[in-house]
Amino acid sequence: MKVAVLMGSPNDMDKMRPAAETLERFGLEADVRVLSAHRNPAQVTALASTAREAGYVAFICGAGMAAHLAGVVAAHTTLPVVGVPLSGGALNGVDALYSTVQMPKGIPVATVAVDGSMNAALLVVEMLAISDAGLAAELAAHRAEIGGS
Repeated sequence: MKVAVLMGSPNDMDKMRPAAETLERFGLEADVRVLSAHRNPAQVTALASTAREAGYVAFICGAGMAAHLAGVVAAHTTLPVVGVPLSGGALNGVDALYSTVQMPKGIPVATVAVDGSMNAALLVVEMLAISDAGLAAELAAHRAEIGGS
């Protein structure tokens, strides 16, 4: 199963790397790309609108400041989208948090904490584990390992 891990800038890689590493820990393919909702809107739209047919199962989108990436992706796909507001800028991520979480009715974006890309990946794993017993078992083992069982 393939999950798109998108970020608006190459500078976001360190904050988004935990998402890719977590997905791969659970045997999921992380397709990591730098795509900006503002600088690459046509590429973002093309990827999101054809993702299901291309074998993707979800998106994790990290962006700072205006943080429109997750919303633009969600507007063009019916796959789950998890937004990761990223710190930086004058408000240190609070602006990105508000932008990511305030989606209009009918176009949901699940939103995690500022810089919470690992939790974004775990949320995707939880969604996929609903219908995948093997993944559910791996997730339970992970929870036991971290002491949250």
